[in-house]
Amino acid sequence: MQHLLQSSSKKINDPAGREVKILEDSQALRIARESGVTVHAVYQEALNLGIYPYRYIRNRETISREEQLKLSKSCVAVVGAGGLGGNVILLLARVGVGHMVVVDYDRFDETNLNRQALSSQAAIGRSKCEAAVAVVGAINPGVMVTSHQVRVDPSNVEEVLGGSDVIVDALDNISDRFTIEDASRSMGIPLVHGALAGLEGQLMTIFPEDPGLKRLYGRRGEGGDRSKSPEAILGVPALMPSFIATLQAMEVLKIILKRGKPFRNVMVHIDLESGEMNRFTFDDSR
Repeated sequence: MQHLLQSSSKKINDPAGREVKILEDSQALRIARESGVTVHAVYQEALNLGIYPYRYIRNRETISREEQLKLSKSCVAVVGAGGLGGNVILLLARVGVGHMVVVDYDRFDETNLNRQALSSQAAIGRSKCEAAVAVVGAINPGVMVTSHQVRVDPSNVEEVLGGSDVIVDALDNISDRFTIEDASRSMGIPLVHGALAGLEGQLMTIFPEDPGLKRLYGRRGEGGDRSKSPEAILGVPALMPSFIATLQAMEVLKIILKRGKPFRNVMVHIDLESGEMNRFTFDDSR
């Protein structure tokens, strides 16, 4: 495959006029077919050889080749493929995370069309997991997607999420959030929590040794009546899921690439209507 990659790549000048060796998608797809491997494997080997998949050329000065390769070798689990999760999935696919595990037991209905990035009229009645596989494949064939059309519970959560480098909480209820937090702690995997209602949302990154969700929801979240949840009462316009999902995707990159400062032991609260973004820092001693 190395010979095919070298002979199929070409040198171009990037938007800033710098010479770079690239591999176009048409060539990557051909090499994958001829070599009997995945496009994911072709992208990885190209990056190993110093060849940029052309689709990532605009990442180049922000994400180095070594970091792009690290992303391609990473696995991120996204639990919930609705308003938050659908946006997270698309962002991570475009930036080049190599493997995503998508978990959602639900199917699309018309009420999802206002905000859920994977939904469309054609997808009504279709499983959200099935749509995630199809949409990611159409956007970036170099990303592998493993889907689980299940609701996480203590009996299946570690089997479903095991092996991930980061878990994204894109759920809409507190009890399931605690289920995945318990599993992330048990398996030693960082968790990126996000929640929203109306034009407000929150974010926190939780490492296995952190107190985590109990700081936001108490010792254990109550199941409660979903008709009385903030989301049900305030609704969920499209703007807030997109905003919180962007922050969650950035937290994923910080964790995988070991860059920047994650929102750890910090709850970030955003109010889009007032234009305010506030950080609430928790005392590590408690």
